[in-house]
Amino acid sequence: MSSRPQSALRDFLTGEAGGAILLIVAAALAMLLANLPGHGAHFYHHLVHAELGPALSPKLGTMTVHSWVNDGLMAIFFLVVGLEIKREFLDGGLSTWERRRLPILAAGAGMIAPALVYLTVTISRSELANGWAIPAATDIAFAIGVLALLGDRAPTSLKLFLTAVAIVDDMGAVAIIALFYTDGLDIAALAGGATVLAVMYGMNRAGVRTLAPYLTGFVLLWYLTLLSGVHATVAGVLAAMTVPIRSTPGTPDVADSPLHRLEHHAHPWSAYAIVPLFGFVNSGLTLNGDMLRSLLAPLPLGVGLGLFLGKQIGVFGAIWGAVRLGIAQRPSEASWGQVYGMAMLCGIGFTMSLFIGALAFPDQPSLVEEAKGGILMGSLLSAFAGYVLLRWIAPKSRYSE
Repeated sequence: MSSRPQSALRDFLTGEAGGAILLIVAAALAMLLANLPGHGAHFYHHLVHAELGPALSPKLGTMTVHSWVNDGLMAIFFLVVGLEIKREFLDGGLSTWERRRLPILAAGAGMIAPALVYLTVTISRSELANGWAIPAATDIAFAIGVLALLGDRAPTSLKLFLTAVAIVDDMGAVAIIALFYTDGLDIAALAGGATVLAVMYGMNRAGVRTLAPYLTGFVLLWYLTLLSGVHATVAGVLAAMTVPIRSTPGTPDVADSPLHRLEHHAHPWSAYAIVPLFGFVNSGLTLNGDMLRSLLAPLPLGVGLGLFLGKQIGVFGAIWGAVRLGIAQRPSEASWGQVYGMAMLCGIGFTMSLFIGALAFPDQPSLVEEAKGGILMGSLLSAFAGYVLLRWIAPKSRYSE
């Protein structure tokens, strides 16, 4: 029996259901606490916004539990995302342009269509335009988790393709955060961050394979990015791009590749601790008559329809069009019905949508709460509809066009 560690991708495909369940439990607990009678709800909000530590940035002020999670721990989540992106592009399922073509088209259309749906629904309220990106991102943990719960009813090729789409989607989300949700740049801090990044890249080129210098650089880069005005989580992806990888075609679990080692160690913390904690501090939506009636307001309706309709139209439309035009081939051993079910699952935008929602309306908590309602509505509809469709379609070994 081989003593090699299981690859992070295999871990991800077989174990992500557990992380998704923890995220669901954390979000449900947050909603339960936020809706307790009397002082119960105050306890939750006091806990989430309790001051914890110094003022690292004049813009952020004194750090709270909420800011440590969203601006600190989520940088580690994005570090893992960056490691997965780099591995897939250099040593995995996206290592050739032929393999990248369909996921890039599907992810791109799957970000544009929800944004267009959102902007169409909210066209009467120009102040809501900044939330256009809220329904654009897919929650990879939830989507893969639902597929994992389906077992062999979802072919492996579909799981791999959804992973590829979600990874490209994550790249788009990071670019959106860096380009559209950044203001008041501190040029000196930005220059310092660029210097640290250049040193980390130089270490890679010089053959440094020990992880400690890269982790030290990651912490410095995170702090300087926080000071610069660019959202600090972008530092995670940038740092990941400098971590050396040993190309291992066909055997993506070699132990002497720095990137693989770091991914193996960081991924469980990200999936089973950081993401559920993020769900807990960001999901405390107060459920009352006013909130339920407000789900038909432009903001939550735009987000919900963007996730549920926009995502499936964009992702499935791009795949169908690319296959019909001969640009790419449909995922093997998957019927069109299964591909459509997978496209529905892309409408689960929980983690990334909550994150972007908080960035879109930073000083308007009422709009953030409305966005949460739309995120929950769209994500739950997408998860339920996708699961039912994929559960209903009988698995087969071969499908005809």
